[in-house]
Amino acid sequence: MQYKLLAADMDGTLLDPNKNIRAETVAAIHRATDAGVIFTIATGRPIQGIEKYSRLPWPNAPIVTYNGSVILSPDRKAVLYEKTLEESTAAELIAYGKQWGALPFIWSKGKVYVFEESETTARYAANSNSTPVLIKDEDALIRQGITKILWQDDAPQIEDYQQRLQTILTGNVTYCTSSPHYLEFFHSDVSKGNALQFLSEFCNISPAEIIAIGDEMNDIPMLEYAGLGVAMGNATDAVKARADFVTLTNEEDGVAHVIDRFLL
Repeated sequence: MQYKLLAADMDGTLLDPNKNIRAETVAAIHRATDAGVIFTIATGRPIQGIEKYSRLPWPNAPIVTYNGSVILSPDRKAVLYEKTLEESTAAELIAYGKQWGALPFIWSKGKVYVFEESETTARYAANSNSTPVLIKDEDALIRQGITKILWQDDAPQIEDYQQRLQTILTGNVTYCTSSPHYLEFFHSDVSKGNALQFLSEFCNISPAEIIAIGDEMNDIPMLEYAGLGVAMGNATDAVKARADFVTLTNEEDGVAHVIDRFLL
């Protein structure tokens, strides 16, 4: 099979544990695009969380952000797809987060909103290349449209939240971890798998001609949609179990290994 499109997650995949992109990974992506491969990113990050990586070869296909809630044109000038949470669902998630003691980050219109300013909120905002906005009117924020809600907490608490949410959530919402400390909520129509289907149709490329690479639970839908779903060596066991191939870790240029083995 001749693969034509490569979609890669960022954190834990393209980025090493220090949140840097390694030189060999950069070089491998350039080799692939020079050979005619279409390259894009499928991430839970906002677009500004991608743009901070100036060394990263820029995608030559639509860019999947917010886990698939927003898909942008390669030049970032056009929103090709957008799906926000229903207002009642967003209000419900915010209320549960407050009640249980999770630290919520609320994304709307390209900005991250917080209920308190702290070192933790500043660190998260810096990682996403954004400036946190203090929430003054929760109802007004919900009305303007919520792209995603993220809860941050210790890993055992995140696991506990997932168990508790299984029987109480209402509305069209889905949730998944993007790291052991992050639980993210989206409209139920949103996933990286659905985003990859959009890319497939947009680029006129069959699913069988796509490689997708990731490491966390939110990557599973796109790994299963792609013709070749690849788990990073540092991926969770659940992700590895659903992948077609397991590459090297993000400290060992796992993405470059996939490119050299399957694309060149």
